[in-house]
Amino acid sequence: MAHLYKKNALFSLMLMTILGTSCSKDDQQNSEYDNNKINLVIADNFNLSTFSAVLKRSGLDKSLQQGAGPYTALVPSDAAFSTAGYEGPVGVMTANPTLISRIANYHTLDGKYELNKLPFLFNQELRSRGGKLYATHWIKGQDTILTLNGSRVISQNIPASNGLIQVVNRVLSPYLHDLLGDAIAAEASTTLFAQALRSSGLLQTIDGAGPYTIFAPDNNAMQQMGYGSIEQISHTDPAELKRFVNYHVVKDRRFIYDYILSTGPSNMSLQAMLDGNSVTMYLVPDENIEGSFKGITLKGIGNTNQINLLKQDILSGNGVLHIIDGALRITQ
Repeated sequence: MAHLYKKNALFSLMLMTILGTSCSKDDQQNSEYDNNKINLVIADNFNLSTFSAVLKRSGLDKSLQQGAGPYTALVPSDAAFSTAGYEGPVGVMTANPTLISRIANYHTLDGKYELNKLPFLFNQELRSRGGKLYATHWIKGQDTILTLNGSRVISQNIPASNGLIQVVNRVLSPYLHDLLGDAIAAEASTTLFAQALRSSGLLQTIDGAGPYTIFAPDNNAMQQMGYGSIEQISHTDPAELKRFVNYHVVKDRRFIYDYILSTGPSNMSLQAMLDGNSVTMYLVPDENIEGSFKGITLKGIGNTNQINLLKQDILSGNGVLHIIDGALRITQ
């Protein structure tokens, strides 16, 4: 009996030792688990839940979790995704997976980018996993402003163990076209202006090195100018079309927020166009934030009314496209 007791006691001691060793290993693994990786910091922030879903849907969360980095995540807020038409994480999970993967990669940079340490310059080229994007660091009044592709950086340099998080107020759209001419041709609302580009002989120019910015009138605006159809435009004097198109092209890369940053206290500025004439840019006040601005309107030399933006900041490989609701006129 005593012998049996000794055997049971020895077995119990061995079991306790094994269990103790197992617990010790589990405790060590738990203590080594890094819950401060970029993807987990994003997941813990309730205002960034939609981008967290983007990372999970694309599978990029695993890469950010397992990789040493450093990485920089450009994270649109939930409000930014809502503005872009995504109904929160559920909307992401039901969206086209290719599009979600493209968004995830375009918002992820390999390397640690403290944007506030960039020089005070407009549109400095950076490269994310999804392509080129452009950062501006500028002073407007009393504020130091950071933008990416014309969107505001609203919270910067949030630390993670393997990088940084920069929160932006818009979903950045990765460009689909290397050439600005292709970007214009791909828009259903600018088919008439695309034909004017071709017939004027300027398509080859804007498909050059650039960069260029184009304010393209939509089809309704073109029709109001008397350019009613593709066939009609193709039979119009190329010199006439060249004069018209040249007044809609800027020899520079200009996002809309660039005008807000570069315009002085008069809240209006002149933009020289490709033909040497100028267009007046007027800042549009933001009624929700005193002293702030949400966009611009335009007025050509011959326009009697200001022209509005319909779409803005469509990035291509060699420039930026904005679509407007009226044609810029040199003469009335």
